[in-house]
Amino acid sequence: MTPTTTSPIRFFHQGRTVEVGGVHPTRSVLDWLREDAHCTGTKEGCNEGDCGACTVVIGELAPEGTPGTVGGLKLETVNACIQFLPTLHGKALFTVEDLKTRGGADCTHDAARHDKHPVQRLHPVQQAMVDCHGSQCGFCTPGFVMSLWSTYEHHQTTGTRPSRQQLADDLSGNLCRCTGYRPILDAGQRMFDLPAVPFDTRPVVQALEGLRRDATFHYAAPRGERLDHFHAPTTLEALAALRESKPAARLLAGSTDVGLWVNKQFRDLGDIVYVGDVAELKVVEERGDALYIGAGASLEAAWSALAQRAPSLVEVWLRFASPPIRHAGTMGGNVANGSPIGDSPPVLMALDAQIELRRGERTRRLPLTDFYLDYMKNRLEPGEFVQGLSVPLAALRRQVRAYKISKRFDCDISALCAGFALTLDGDTVKEVRLAFGGMAGIVKRAAGAEAALLGQPWTQQAVKAAQQALAQDFQPLSDMRASAAYRLQVAQNLIQRLWLETRATDALPLAATSVWSVMPHDVLAVQESAQ
Repeated sequence: MTPTTTSPIRFFHQGRTVEVGGVHPTRSVLDWLREDAHCTGTKEGCNEGDCGACTVVIGELAPEGTPGTVGGLKLETVNACIQFLPTLHGKALFTVEDLKTRGGADCTHDAARHDKHPVQRLHPVQQAMVDCHGSQCGFCTPGFVMSLWSTYEHHQTTGTRPSRQQLADDLSGNLCRCTGYRPILDAGQRMFDLPAVPFDTRPVVQALEGLRRDATFHYAAPRGERLDHFHAPTTLEALAALRESKPAARLLAGSTDVGLWVNKQFRDLGDIVYVGDVAELKVVEERGDALYIGAGASLEAAWSALAQRAPSLVEVWLRFASPPIRHAGTMGGNVANGSPIGDSPPVLMALDAQIELRRGERTRRLPLTDFYLDYMKNRLEPGEFVQGLSVPLAALRRQVRAYKISKRFDCDISALCAGFALTLDGDTVKEVRLAFGGMAGIVKRAAGAEAALLGQPWTQQAVKAAQQALAQDFQPLSDMRASAAYRLQVAQNLIQRLWLETRATDALPLAATSVWSVMPHDVLAVQESAQ
């Protein structure tokens, strides 16, 4: 297949396989739903993946035995407003319109008209929202319903019920300005009390099996007098070859940042190389003495793996962003993007992570601390891409802390993010890593503050010396999220908090400084601290 040959975008939607062609590669799933498919249940709110009004569920085939699947499908919520339509190729798209058919239909007899009319039942998720008065203006409701539907199907499969806090976490990417969240959480609990509605995934699985492919998917559509191409390889080798031959093409992973370039900045992306179908990039596994995280692994999968090995990272995992963003976005993309307020790099730097880069057949590794050069500038060469991240297991056994400071607790961009790792020899600081995002044009470690602590007794006096040194390590910026003075003071206070939580005597337990009380359960499920 030549690069100019185009195939239609094919995916499962509303009980059948649909084919779409002629739309630009950056057309959003939301715009296609509302304007082309005339499925207007899904709403546009912020158009930047923040409010959750456009939440839909994407289904993909999952290998047998994969945990967390529903009838052979991997179901995940995403924000339709920032997902490009070609990324649906080979997948299934579920929207609020799908739920009305899953409750079945009754036939009632109208004596006056002498005919029968199908009466659609509400799905338990929808009925619970009605029963608990979880909707007022209704604009945000379809997004809440789809997030709850995903939760409902996952728990129906496992025969479990989520706690109220787990429901709140699942809904952290859905914002409501009418009802408040209590009745919506009530509905999340109520939906499991209603008669269960089974989800027959067999037609979906059969359709997706028919859409399987091994070759690279090429799609193209005109933009003015030129064709813009969308390439979706399925193997690492094919991706490396494409990237090397098309160094100017835009790499696309979860679209959680790139989608905003299109929606908010109206940027022209040109040709796109999509990495989301390369299974090899999604690997998260232990390799020797390190945890290897493929660059295409979702933020949810990557943070889950880190938190399994360092439970103190649970809070930054759940607060990184909303579930729809964590399902779509990748840790490799977060690192490669290089935002100075990205939340992954400070934690990874504190853990001595290495970044793995690839160009053609050549791979190279370097410490993540050496990857960033200046604001939005890094060491990637033309035709090179991030292949993975490697985190030493020994680093995850240190005393690790991650602190996120933002105006809103859930689903907000950080004003400041800190990643710390500490090893004590008795009462002496043997190893220390202090990395900060939001304090400079790039994420970096606080060299002076680390030097002030290394080899010193872990005391309040040492903390004060590190706080003073921190003022020399950074000249923080002021912006809409925080002033320079605020950032410096908070960063200094976080070193104090680290000491309070790790000092030899009277150390504060994690539960004392966290909104949640964290207990190991399954994949470190967060239990309700108030109950």
